[in-house]
Amino acid sequence: MFKIFLFGVIAASAEVLGGVLIILKREWPRKIQEYLMALSAGFLLALVFFELIPESLELLGSAASYYIILGFAALHFFEHTIVGHLHFGEETHEDVMVSKTASMAAISGMLIHAFFDGLSISAGMQFDYTIGLLIFFAILLHKIPEGLTIASISIASKQTVRTTIIALLAIGGATTLGIVTAFLLSSYNAALVGIAFAFTAGTVCYVGASDLIPEINHSKNRIAPLIVLAGMLLFYFSMQLIERAID
Repeated sequence: MFKIFLFGVIAASAEVLGGVLIILKREWPRKIQEYLMALSAGFLLALVFFELIPESLELLGSAASYYIILGFAALHFFEHTIVGHLHFGEETHEDVMVSKTASMAAISGMLIHAFFDGLSISAGMQFDYTIGLLIFFAILLHKIPEGLTIASISIASKQTVRTTIIALLAIGGATTLGIVTAFLLSSYNAALVGIAFAFTAGTVCYVGASDLIPEINHSKNRIAPLIVLAGMLLFYFSMQLIERAID
């Protein structure tokens, strides 16, 4: 349990680090955000289609499909119905103004998103350690861009540095809460880990296909789509390296 919790803390810390980078340097190169998001998108989608969905179907049979689509729908509902449109890679320049209402909505959406990140890491590692490591790495890749996004929105809405740091710590805490929640589910009923794993497949698919890929598609940078493919290749080689290291 401690090892999984530690991975969750590392992922949460990466988000805080991304925000601190914005606080220290207000104008952060947008290309860096795009490349990290593109790499993460490719890695996440390869993870979903090569590992998470097949493993979920093998574990739960046809019932896995219901939990996968439920995970996809749940994250979409929370991010776009409860808190409105959640947009990654916001402008980091100070001359772009964002309302405080929009800023709080984005932070609320990211809190939910971060919770499911933690749930995914924990459920994945409890089900299969190798897959859990891949989930952790995929989430880690997009944590820094998330931190950049939240801090840039907060600063653009004229929030104080203290408020921005509190928001980043709260989002990091939400990731940790997701880790703990998966443990509580498994202690209540071991079968819930399998359901949480299938649910995770849906949420991870949503993050890659609906949160990250649209940002890449809107970009005028023609290199970014190639980075998505690089992310898929990175998943393959990472999987091979982890399996060999464990064996």
